[in-house]
Amino acid sequence: MNLYVHFPFCRRKCTYCALHSRAGSTADERARHVASLVRGLDGGLALKTVYFGGGSPALCDLKPLFAALRPLLEPSCEFTVELHPLDVTPETLQTLKAGGVNRISMGVQSLDDATLCRMGRGHTAEEAEKAFALVREHFDNAGIDLILGYPGDPCDMKSMERLAGWGLRHCSVYSLILEERSILARQAQKLNFPDDDEVLDKIRLVSRFLKSIGLNRYEISNYAAPGRECRHNLAVWRGEDYIGLGDGAHGRVGLTRTAGGESETVSPEEDEKERRIFRLRTSEGLDASGHPEWLERLDAFAAEGLLVRNGSTYVLTERGSEVCDSMLAELV
Repeated sequence: MNLYVHFPFCRRKCTYCALHSRAGSTADERARHVASLVRGLDGGLALKTVYFGGGSPALCDLKPLFAALRPLLEPSCEFTVELHPLDVTPETLQTLKAGGVNRISMGVQSLDDATLCRMGRGHTAEEAEKAFALVREHFDNAGIDLILGYPGDPCDMKSMERLAGWGLRHCSVYSLILEERSILARQAQKLNFPDDDEVLDKIRLVSRFLKSIGLNRYEISNYAAPGRECRHNLAVWRGEDYIGLGDGAHGRVGLTRTAGGESETVSPEEDEKERRIFRLRTSEGLDASGHPEWLERLDAFAAEGLLVRNGSTYVLTERGSEVCDSMLAELV
């Protein structure tokens, strides 16, 4: 089984964020949240992957949760924790390692100080670099997140080359989405956003750079050194079950979907289609066998150079990866 655990606590709310998270929590609130997570664990689980996301998990005292999880972890379990650069201290990293964590994903988002300030990140590019260097002293399997398309972010090759010596094993690269409930949405009329072509140019630039330092694209937004792909996220994209624990967490177990404390049941047909179709996002591709209703559209996409067909499996081309969401929307 795979487990995602959500922590809805932040130091401050980033301007682009509309995730289930909040700033200004107390130590008691955070302790109660961890206690509720411990109570919510099923002691009969055998966990292949665990992912702590947020929010900022490290704002909480995680030791009680680590103790509860320890007997549930399979020997080869991939255990990821998301960190903000300001979370990173030797003591925190030692606590994470002692708790069974073996993979770190650090949110950097931009390498431009002015952009980081406008985002409300609370750190500079240099501070992020120093934090990641400390992470790498404790964890070999570590990567970062970047956001492309934020107004005014230069994101040029010069800034990318700053990453060359970081020792990245993984990088997630997301295009900015203007979320309705975000601070940025309230500022939008006063800002100049790059158009789609400009954002695609930045994605191509970043992709070329990451490839040059040995990180290959294995999913639309994710790049990794060989063998360092995020196993938790791959499990989700491959259609495996995963439990969502904590306020704001999503889960999928059998025909049941959970989100925000509510659940729904889907039909076996919906379940099979959902589990299969999002494999198109990965470098493994989509096996369309059993779905003749997809073939006409998939073959049309292949004719346009967006997919390569190998038997019943369709794999994105570089151009296809840029418009995959549109293709999925047509298929769904």
